[in-house]
Amino acid sequence: MEKEIKITKKAARRGDDGYKVVSVRMKEEMIEQLDELSSKTNRSRNELINLLLDAAIKIVKVEE
Repeated sequence: MEKEIKITKKAARRGDDGYKVVSVRMKEEMIEQLDELSSKTNRSRNELINLLLDAAIKIVKVEE
């Protein structure tokens, strides 16, 4: 069951947003895909990761 996640472009903006910093190891291919999406949407890699995780966590089903 594959769902589409839509991300819109937005204007550049900087400032404190109240997020905590975490470190994650990722494959180069994943980072390349994020960078490509970042260019297309004018969003930072960090913002994209947060948007994608937020969308994904809502559709996760834990199997017992």
